[in-house]
Amino acid sequence: MARRKVCVVSGTRAEYGLLFWLLRAIQEDPALDLQLVLTGAHLSKEFGYTKSVVEKDGFAIADEVDILLSSGSELAVTKSIGLGVIGFSESFRRLAPDLLVVLGDRYEILAAATAAMVARIPIAHIHGGESSEGLIDEAIRHAVTKMAHLHFVSAEDHRRRVIQLGEQPDRVWNVGAPGLDNIRRLKLLSRSALERELGYSLGESYFLVTYHPVTLAKEGPARVLENLFRAAAQFPNTTLLFTKANADADGRVINEIIARAAATDAARIKLVDSLGQRRYLSAMRHAAAVVGNSSSGLIEAPAMGVPTVNIGDRQRGRIRAASVIDCGNSEKEIARALKTALSPAFRKIAQRTVSPYGDGKSSPRIARILRSVDLDGILFKIFHDLPGDR
Repeated sequence: MARRKVCVVSGTRAEYGLLFWLLRAIQEDPALDLQLVLTGAHLSKEFGYTKSVVEKDGFAIADEVDILLSSGSELAVTKSIGLGVIGFSESFRRLAPDLLVVLGDRYEILAAATAAMVARIPIAHIHGGESSEGLIDEAIRHAVTKMAHLHFVSAEDHRRRVIQLGEQPDRVWNVGAPGLDNIRRLKLLSRSALERELGYSLGESYFLVTYHPVTLAKEGPARVLENLFRAAAQFPNTTLLFTKANADADGRVINEIIARAAATDAARIKLVDSLGQRRYLSAMRHAAAVVGNSSSGLIEAPAMGVPTVNIGDRQRGRIRAASVIDCGNSEKEIARALKTALSPAFRKIAQRTVSPYGDGKSSPRIARILRSVDLDGILFKIFHDLPGDR
């Protein structure tokens, strides 16, 4: 019997980190043939050229779809989507996968799903049903849900939402968040080992900071970052370890602002292109708090018992654990949230927090379903009406 060809698309370092154990499970399954396609920031030196990380991890790259333009404007992102649809259509024609697996809500994933839909390739979507109201990702996520045929969600509320969008209940599985698999399975670095790998001291304590573009916001990121720097300056014994923003519109602007600040205050502000999943989670474990607006502050940080200061509206609508402190964009609001996160009382709350995103055993569950699910007739989708909607 021929092995089922499972094509997985990844466009960013963060997404690859979430997919790592699923990729490994597919790779090791004798019934499955992994086809890994890289795109987006993976292929850009500006964003860390994380293709090299994927290769170092031992995964064969079946194809590359280069869509990233040198500009980070809305126009450039729109053109990248168009290039992606063209590039993925050509890639899928060469690879002829039996099934496409995509995760999340980024524009690279929209392009891949669009090409697969037209090519009549069944789509499995991970992390559907969630909400991030400050981003175009909100619309992309739900659009991909409607293109997809299999759904792997991270919480029961998300399963209900996918079904509310008209998807058949027997095609929607609550498997938990695959990012938590890393926490359970990776051997993380000690603080001293992390500092050796980074090549500098993290000081008495530090905040792990990631700030991504808020793509639906009218105001640019400069003022928010300035407020963050000023708020953090009120805690002089705490350094800032930044990871770069993603390749959305304004991502380059954010990275340039942080780079200038790091050059001005090298003793307190560190910027890295990409930590990779092991170093990132190690940095998270030892951090005084996770700060910014990345989903990792809402998904991974609570599972590690680390406080999160979530700034602004980027993650508005996501399920929150008790260890997450939401705050506005002003200096005063950010400083107040940082003070709360550092307090002994709140740190005890964070340490007792139970993640709402599962148990860290997501990837083997997904792999088993990918292996066993019947694909005959799966392209035909019947809209599932909720009771009382008819």
